[in-house]
Amino acid sequence: MSTTALVPLDQMQTMAAACAKSGLFGAKTPEQALTIMLLAQAEGRHPMSAAKDYNIIKGKPAKTADAMLRDFLAAGGSVVWHKYEDSGCEATFSHPQGGSIKVDWDHKRMVQAQIENDAMYKKYPRSMYRARCITEGVRTVYPGATGGLYAEEEVRSFAEKNMGTATVIEPTTAEKIEAALKKHG
Repeated sequence: MSTTALVPLDQMQTMAAACAKSGLFGAKTPEQALTIMLLAQAEGRHPMSAAKDYNIIKGKPAKTADAMLRDFLAAGGSVVWHKYEDSGCEATFSHPQGGSIKVDWDHKRMVQAQIENDAMYKKYPRSMYRARCITEGVRTVYPGATGGLYAEEEVRSFAEKNMGTATVIEPTTAEKIEAALKKHG
């Protein structure tokens, strides 16, 4: 449900503090909670809808597959499920502005994509394959429904990049003299 009523920043900050303190919605800090609340409000939703539509995963905002599908359908998209089983899911996503695409996800694709959340695929394979189909299909034919965000499963699979160790380079004597001259004018 959309709303055009803006929630004042001070009220949103109070909600964000409560969300972070509760630990229920993935936001570990009031700033993280406030950020996703501002995002929800920018999309015309009440800031607390952020709790059901977005999560903070590894410090990054993610939009749920269900929220993407809801926004896709509300924008005139359609989905036809061809397969919805524990062995995999397959669906055709269509939108008047983006065409149609048939998307399928199964164990082979999950391994190929190096999804690190393997335990959830073992517990709830059909739900996990469904979510991957939704995020790929929606992003392909109507990316506006993603809000420019990745899905939870995608954020979880991001590899942490090791940038190596930093080397501290001491300033030369000339640079120290130059800095001292600038400081004392």
